[in-house]
Amino acid sequence: MVILAAADAGSLDEEFSSVAHKLRDLLDPDALFVLIATRGGIQLVARSTSSNIDVAEIAAQFGGGGHDRAAAGLIKDRSLEELQKELIQVLQDTIHPSITVFQIMSPRPQLLSPDTPVEEAASRMQRYGYEGYPVVSDGKVVGLLTRRAVDRALAHRLHLNAASLMEAGQHTVKPDDSVDSLQHIMTETGWGQIPVVQPESGEIIGIVTRTDLIKSLALQPRIAGRQNLGNRLEAVLPVARFSLLKVVSQVAYKQRAALYIVGGFVRDLLLERPSLDFDLVVEGDAVQLARALVRQYGGRVTSHARFGTAKWHLGELRAGSGLPPERIQMLVGQEPASDLPESLDFVTARTEFYTHPTALPTVERGSIKLDLHRRDFTINTLALRLDGHHYGELHDYWGGLIDLRHGVVRVLHSLSFVDDPTRILRAVRFEQRFNFDIDPRTLELLHEAVPLLTRVSGDRIRHELDHILIEDRSANMLARLDELGMLSGIHPDLKWDEWLCNRIEAITSTKPEPEWGLKDSDVSSIRSDLSYIVWLIRLPLGQAKNAISRLKFSAELVKTILSARLLWVDLPGLEGLPPSELVDRLKDLPLLAIYAAYLSSGTESQRELLRIYVTKWKNVQITINGHDLQTLGLPPGPQYRYVLDTIRNAWLDGVVTSEEEERDLLQKLIEGGIKPS
Repeated sequence: MVILAAADAGSLDEEFSSVAHKLRDLLDPDALFVLIATRGGIQLVARSTSSNIDVAEIAAQFGGGGHDRAAAGLIKDRSLEELQKELIQVLQDTIHPSITVFQIMSPRPQLLSPDTPVEEAASRMQRYGYEGYPVVSDGKVVGLLTRRAVDRALAHRLHLNAASLMEAGQHTVKPDDSVDSLQHIMTETGWGQIPVVQPESGEIIGIVTRTDLIKSLALQPRIAGRQNLGNRLEAVLPVARFSLLKVVSQVAYKQRAALYIVGGFVRDLLLERPSLDFDLVVEGDAVQLARALVRQYGGRVTSHARFGTAKWHLGELRAGSGLPPERIQMLVGQEPASDLPESLDFVTARTEFYTHPTALPTVERGSIKLDLHRRDFTINTLALRLDGHHYGELHDYWGGLIDLRHGVVRVLHSLSFVDDPTRILRAVRFEQRFNFDIDPRTLELLHEAVPLLTRVSGDRIRHELDHILIEDRSANMLARLDELGMLSGIHPDLKWDEWLCNRIEAITSTKPEPEWGLKDSDVSSIRSDLSYIVWLIRLPLGQAKNAISRLKFSAELVKTILSARLLWVDLPGLEGLPPSELVDRLKDLPLLAIYAAYLSSGTESQRELLRIYVTKWKNVQITINGHDLQTLGLPPGPQYRYVLDTIRNAWLDGVVTSEEEERDLLQKLIEGGIKPS
């Protein structure tokens, strides 16, 4: 609010700054301009309480001066009326709204033609959730069709079109209009959705809703001064990846495409837990951007035009082949090209809708605002813009920054879990990972949606559980899922107790020793597979198979789970067996199954038995081989296996302890006619 006050003080010649102070304190405007005609001329006193209004700059145009918050001047060459008019014009030219319609609008709105049937309008409203659509004829706004009008027409079975049902009018705003002018138009017209038009061309470029207005009024300081994370982004990314990001942003700028990093990367950047994996969303054509990068820098593109996604494969660039050194340097600076990622993913900004609960979404092109609205939680709706002078701007349309600061996990709308019940598992994962709290209303919605988990495919459930099981706090997450009744919602045989909690914590905190022969290169896979095995190892066979069927494990993991379960059951009976019999029992089992039984065993003696098998007995080798038997005149056949196994068992059981004794045993077998085949 800017206040202009004027008065004629006649023959007085006093200093009137105290009057300005009183008015400022009483009315609390963003800026105050007081004009008082005195005997010596017109006094101008200006005060500002906003960093957006520099009163010294305005006073200077009338020969005055001061600083940005307080200024004054004395004008002698014009009348009070003339000065008022001139000052008003200067204020209009100088002071711009702290928030404009452009900052809160959604670009590329959906429009209806006057002949659109009510049934089609209803379908679109249901699909996208919009409350109203501008009706446009020959490029001009002619009315607004509201959900209320559509619902009433359908209730009365009236097969009308948009022209018959719309609220007629040509109400629009311009991108540079203030939210005050927007509020005035909405109040005067009752329209909840106002189209935004370019003043020069009359083109409809966006739409702004009543919800947008309310949010802007509540959060004006946050929107007016967008936080810029450009320096933080540069500080956390390796030089090669940061250089690559700058190159992509430059190409996007040339294509007039807005480019954003979105979601988890931005969230983690603000939480000071930066990652190297980021998703790039393009307001424009992601496929076209990726192809432009290939033309300029090399690599190759795979794309899906239907979904507007593209992957820029950088393998040959990482190898430093196919491009002149100076072009590689443009990508990575002075860093080695091998520091580049294997690929970079681009996604066209999109919106989505669900045809029925638990269905996979149907996707259509949209704006960044709509793209962010389709995400699971507010803390994942933050976006960092990268192109042109917008570089580093933090965009927060859905309250993610506030929830991040308060440590809250919150869905964006009441049907979020109905649309995708796997978000239930994600809510708990984020809550426990960041030590946040699930918002009370979100928790209510979560509980209501738990029964829907039974309708979600096993593959999708397992995918979410995979993410949980590789987390450092996976035991806390599973305990929380059990507390909220979600594990039984997935399958009634998925139990949780202290025994399992201790084993999952052990899997998380320790890596298998090298002698177990489990690959270090895929620790995440080992951790999740081990957790599944230990989770099911104590279940009766029927229950274990039911849980396996529900979660759609791979054939290899199913074999490992069932092998581990049978071994765990047999362990007490294996104690006291000769080493050769133990080896014969374990030799064909997956090492992961043996390690799972080792972790699950209840006694130290059983664990030691399995450890000795892995470190010693499994590796026992004899010196005689099939070539030696052939040299001794034994014809090849099943007897070879009997001889070699007999000798190896003798080594294991301590009957043979030297090569000489090994040769003696072989000789006895030959002399005895080598029995069982």
